[in-house]
Amino acid sequence: MIKSIYKISKMDCSAEEQMVRMKLENVVSIRKLKFNLPERTLIVFHTDENDLITNKINELHLDSKLIQSDILDKDEDSIENESQQPKILWAVLIINFGFFVIEMATGLLSRSMGLVADSLDMFADSTVYGLSLLAIGKALSTKKFVAKLAGYFQFTLAALGFFEVVRRFIGFEGMPNFQTMIIVSIFALIANILSLYLLQKTRSQEAHLQASMIFTSNDIIVNGGVIFAGILVSLLNSKIPDLVIGTIVFAFVIRGSFRILKLAK
Repeated sequence: MIKSIYKISKMDCSAEEQMVRMKLENVVSIRKLKFNLPERTLIVFHTDENDLITNKINELHLDSKLIQSDILDKDEDSIENESQQPKILWAVLIINFGFFVIEMATGLLSRSMGLVADSLDMFADSTVYGLSLLAIGKALSTKKFVAKLAGYFQFTLAALGFFEVVRRFIGFEGMPNFQTMIIVSIFALIANILSLYLLQKTRSQEAHLQASMIFTSNDIIVNGGVIFAGILVSLLNSKIPDLVIGTIVFAFVIRGSFRILKLAK
């Protein structure tokens, strides 16, 4: 067994991690990929020379280089057992998609663009988790097709959200229901804290779980932003705080859609 460590300087999110996974999918000598997003490194456990793996990674133009390669005494069976990871991903996928539906519905009913935008952020995360699960035993073409559909769908919804924010800003739309904003966001905050607890429980350094922890931590901040916006709506008797937080989150969602679409190329 050979352990090769790559530095991939431009790999800073789950989108780039998925690009690498897809690129290396058909390399039969690879036994395991172990990513570390904070340090932007990839450890490849494989049984053949590095040349093919190195060339495929370099083709992604992510500023990558092989920094170390060692022959291990351990065999494939001694590498860390990852059997619980799909279960964790399914759990956080269900939580995030469930709150995407809940926040979208309550956001529309309460006229809160903050809740609608946060629901799309939840959808973006569930898309990443779904793509990670889809990577198990599926053809590359299938993964690319699903990534493309998810990216376009996410971009379309966020773009419509931007137009709606503009319409409400210049129009005479009624005030959002700040009680619904705060209550639903509190439940979403609890859900994200639970997701983060489940992800941290694995103690894994794999990218799809490390990235999920980063995204979920960001979601907790977004939930706090929507709660704060709801409080300002109540105190100022103004819809502006809700529109501001909605605009900020929509921008993050659109950025995420471009990264997902990058996977489909």
